[in-house]
Amino acid sequence: MRRLLPQTLPVWVLLIVIAGLLISQVATLYIVSRDRAVANDEVDLYRLNDRAYSLVQLMHDDTPDQRKLTASGLFNATYALTVSDTPAVTSSIAGDDELAELEDILVGRLSKFGITDARVRRDPASQAANTPGGVVLTKDVGAVERDLLGLAASFAQSDKLTASVRFADGQWLNFTEPNTPVGPILSFDSLPLYSLIAALVVIMSIWSLRRLTAPYRMMETAVNRIGTDLKSPPIAETGSREIRAAAKAVNAMQVRLRDYVEDREHLAAALAHDLRTPLTRMRLRLELLRKSTAREALAHDLADIESIASSVIDFATFEVTEERSERIDFWSLVESIADGFEDVSFDHDGARPRGMICMARPVALKRCVNNLVQNAVTYGKKAHLSLRQSDGTITLVIRDEGPGIPQAQLDQVFGSFVRLEQSRNRQTGGLGLGLTIARNIARAAGGEVHLSNHPGGGLLTELSLPLAA
Repeated sequence: MRRLLPQTLPVWVLLIVIAGLLISQVATLYIVSRDRAVANDEVDLYRLNDRAYSLVQLMHDDTPDQRKLTASGLFNATYALTVSDTPAVTSSIAGDDELAELEDILVGRLSKFGITDARVRRDPASQAANTPGGVVLTKDVGAVERDLLGLAASFAQSDKLTASVRFADGQWLNFTEPNTPVGPILSFDSLPLYSLIAALVVIMSIWSLRRLTAPYRMMETAVNRIGTDLKSPPIAETGSREIRAAAKAVNAMQVRLRDYVEDREHLAAALAHDLRTPLTRMRLRLELLRKSTAREALAHDLADIESIASSVIDFATFEVTEERSERIDFWSLVESIADGFEDVSFDHDGARPRGMICMARPVALKRCVNNLVQNAVTYGKKAHLSLRQSDGTITLVIRDEGPGIPQAQLDQVFGSFVRLEQSRNRQTGGLGLGLTIARNIARAAGGEVHLSNHPGGGLLTELSLPLAA
């Protein structure tokens, strides 16, 4: 069930807005429909009351025969009107409280014309013809006439109120009054308008959500970019006040992080560099000693210290060194590095592929590839290189013939000063910075370094870089 639910805040808010819109629309339509029904009922009772007054006022002084003659002249299918000795509404008990009150109103209002009794009942709609009087709609009928005929048909098919009013001489006046037809709230004419309003609300909600969530997206993009390259350009501080404040905070954080990292890198580089001076003096003094076992051991230790200092300087000055990115022929760069190792071979047959161009810092990228190849030769004896290009990415695959790395330690080897070979010999154990430097350089160029164990044995190193535009 959780997989079907939205995973982002904008989608949740949009669903809530749409749900609220639907609920409000349904509630509004229900309220309008109920109010229209109540209003129509009041209008129908008013029309019946008014018609009863007009008819009684017209006929109260006539003789019974004259009343029948007048009634026959006013009779039609929709507004039936008869005068008889018996009432059309036989029951003297009203069907509901509204009709009972209406009957009292009629008797009270018409008593001056000699009316002594009034009865009203509700009759269900009759299935009459679509148009009154048998009128057939044709193509030549105008819009106004068509609407009038349609309204007349609706009146003919609506519920009716039947009233019986007794004159002083005992004769009954019977007539019917059709109820006002209640048209549909939603129709083919009004549905496009409702749909348009709903679409505008959804579009405005999406636009508003994008505006509201813009700082979050900007911060996510900026933090990811800063995590890859601390020297990335700052965010433009434009837009609304909130967006400007968020951009300003992210830029300030980037500056502080860059200053913090550079301070420690300069410190490490300075310490490693300053070590070279006493090391040089120690080496000069060592040359004055006679050849002995102790002299050779001291010379070996000094070489190790110098190697450590050089590695630390390389690691510390990677971010500090200013170098611009350039378009690099990656095939040529890998080929030139492979030529410097005797135990490196290319697993490639056929013509040299073209178009393997990437954007990176030349010296840094060369150091990255050199570290990966040297790592494979040092720990895997031999290295087999292959290049491939797919989906806008260049991939360098390095497979060695060593024992590989335990699966649980594949990610640990990228840490600074992490060495799986625990000997004190720097020639076999290294300093544990080669892979760290290589991955940092690859990420700065928009790529990545992945390690895995080859099914046939040995370690598989993959360096992926994006193709230059």
